[in-house]
Amino acid sequence: MKSLVGAGRVIWLILRRDRFLLFLWIAALALTPLMFASAFQELYPTAEQRQAFVATSGRNPSFLLLFGPIFDSSIGALTAWRSAPVVVLVGLASLLTVIRHTRVEEETGRRELLGSTVVGRHSQLASALIVTFGANLALAALLALGMIGMGHPPVGSIAFGLSLAAVGWVFAAVGSVTAQLTESSAAARGIAIGALGLSYLLRAVGDVGEEGSRLSWLSWLSALGWAQRVRAYAGERWWILALALGFVVILVFAAMLLSSRRDVGAGVLRPRLGPAAAPPWLRGPMSLAWRLHRNTLFAWIAGFAVFGVMYGGVADNVVTLLGDSPQLRLIFERIGGTAALVDAFFAGIMGIFALAASAYAVQAALRLRVEETALRAEPVLATSVRRLSWAAGHLIFAVIGPVVLLAVAGFTSGMTYGLISGDLSHQLPRVLAAAMVQLPAVWVLVGISVALFGLLPRLSAVSWGALALFLLIGQVGPVMQLSQWILDLSPFTHVPNLPGGELSMAPLALLFGVGAGLTAAGLTGLARRDIGSGAG
Repeated sequence: MKSLVGAGRVIWLILRRDRFLLFLWIAALALTPLMFASAFQELYPTAEQRQAFVATSGRNPSFLLLFGPIFDSSIGALTAWRSAPVVVLVGLASLLTVIRHTRVEEETGRRELLGSTVVGRHSQLASALIVTFGANLALAALLALGMIGMGHPPVGSIAFGLSLAAVGWVFAAVGSVTAQLTESSAAARGIAIGALGLSYLLRAVGDVGEEGSRLSWLSWLSALGWAQRVRAYAGERWWILALALGFVVILVFAAMLLSSRRDVGAGVLRPRLGPAAAPPWLRGPMSLAWRLHRNTLFAWIAGFAVFGVMYGGVADNVVTLLGDSPQLRLIFERIGGTAALVDAFFAGIMGIFALAASAYAVQAALRLRVEETALRAEPVLATSVRRLSWAAGHLIFAVIGPVVLLAVAGFTSGMTYGLISGDLSHQLPRVLAAAMVQLPAVWVLVGISVALFGLLPRLSAVSWGALALFLLIGQVGPVMQLSQWILDLSPFTHVPNLPGGELSMAPLALLFGVGAGLTAAGLTGLARRDIGSGAG
């Protein structure tokens, strides 16, 4: 127990530092399913309408790929089904929280400083896990109470909340393991997010076929699949929660074991030794930025290519829903903004790809803040390198990276769908255009990140909050029929609905101007403020 000495005070420190951030992601992720429940009650008030919805979408590969199977036609079961993206976000928030308070603390040197006091070796890791586990339980309780308050069965509501918490616990434990593997927090996040993406891929591939089919067993290899198969409001399977808990125990034990066998600040996987002298091409800020960003960019490109092929492969199945369900037509028209169901499907999917590309863009832009707080920016700027040149090296990846990612997503989706439909020459450019038209909205997020970094460096992390807000508006706004001024807060609301809609250059020019203006303001602030101000 000596290794856990001082854990209570570390927990208090984490809660003090993250009190606002924890509150935001708990509240947002708990309230989103409640909004889905309200929307389903409004759109499908009768049991017959809900049964018709399940009869079509429950068997359609497109919906199976996106959300998984539907196990019952009740409002609660439909809400649990539609909340599949929320489950992914719970896992993402959990792993990022654990890595932030473990590997990031070691990378910045704060862990060693804290360890010089009366704090045990495993106190930091245990405290990060306890806070994250508690946050997931709070989310589960808030969601369950909300569903019960709306009149849904208490047993199903508790199972629904705990299924989300179970995913959060699993990926918090995954984050605790990856934090032990590498010396870099970026690499730890990359491995953990890769595991989350693999879990989604296994769930999606396993769910596309009928239950009991040749590939359905793949869903059982995914923690996201476990959450669905708890079957909230549809004959709950409580033993699956025990399965998830057992997996968490194994991962936490592995993380503790790995932590005890490495030095503070080091990783289990030792980095390769670099050459004694830098190569000629590694002499400027641009080449340094390429060295820092390239592996992350390649990983994102691979992910976009895989999911582009997947979504393009199932798009043809959406056509079968056109005549079977007027309700589904209404939902897709609201999300995609066009009367053609396949076009609406691609419009919605490209919006999802754009949000993912925005996450990469924010991460790339905030690498500036990481370099500053880690005190790696000062030695570079102590040379002849100017501040704007140093910043431009990273911003090139924040600006051009999304161009590459969306081009890969549009090309792979359009090519796959074009080959399946036999209309490659027509469909490929349409789907590719639908992807590329999202770029100005993505660049607004880049502008927000740079503006905060340059003007209010301590608030740089708020960029992630802006992305979460835009995601929430896009997911909930059309279904809840929110006021237009609320929808207009998201830059993605102003993107033309392609393919199928009209291409209007005015909103794209406006978004580009907003992004450019915010970026210019941030760079102006960077040129005038002290480097290292607000660090920590």
